[in-house]
Amino acid sequence: MSSSTFVLVHGAWHGSWAWTALTEEFDRRGIQWLTLNLPSSHDTANGTADLDSDVDTVVSVAQFAGPVTLVGHSYGGAVVTEAAGRLENVCALVYLAALIPTIGQSTTEVSRLASARTDLDDAMVVDGPWLRLDPQRAASALYGECSSDTAAAAIRLLGRQTIASFRSRRTSPDRLVTRRYIRCTRDQAISPSLQTLMAASCDSVVDIASDHSPFLSHPGECADAILDF
Repeated sequence: MSSSTFVLVHGAWHGSWAWTALTEEFDRRGIQWLTLNLPSSHDTANGTADLDSDVDTVVSVAQFAGPVTLVGHSYGGAVVTEAAGRLENVCALVYLAALIPTIGQSTTEVSRLASARTDLDDAMVVDGPWLRLDPQRAASALYGECSSDTAAAAIRLLGRQTIASFRSRRTSPDRLVTRRYIRCTRDQAISPSLQTLMAASCDSVVDIASDHSPFLSHPGECADAILDF
């Protein structure tokens, strides 16, 4: 899969900035990559950007990039799953501590499949049509194994996430390509038990002893897990 372009799709509240340490690792290995900003994490107008808005952005970036491997982190798992059904040039999917809805499901519904409450649940605050994260609680939920400087820098860049994106339902059929799941075993945002349920639909599973953000806390291991098919 290393001959394809890796399209890195961030999770909720994040942006393309989240992948910087990982893409530096990719550059050292001669790997082609693309990043993007999902509208649902950058909607400052009326908070209506949803899963379809995010998928449209991924499709517009990926459709002319040659063979692509879509990498989805967290909420981004729903985005790449839906986008794969609308693209002809996808050769693989990689899920990084990600949610994978079935047809008709939303990410909110998927997140309820496991009963374990996480630090992320306690960090979320409703702000009109958005959800924002309490900064102090976000640190433990997302960046528990990052340095204090890295965590602080990431928290400053977190945006608001539209509630509409979490409530949107998947509609695209499965794309019959290789699927890998990377499970983060110390995750305090999406419980490892839920990740195990998600991984059951994938062809291979790799574990990283990591928090929810291995692209920041363990970029070398994260790159290995993505690239080592």
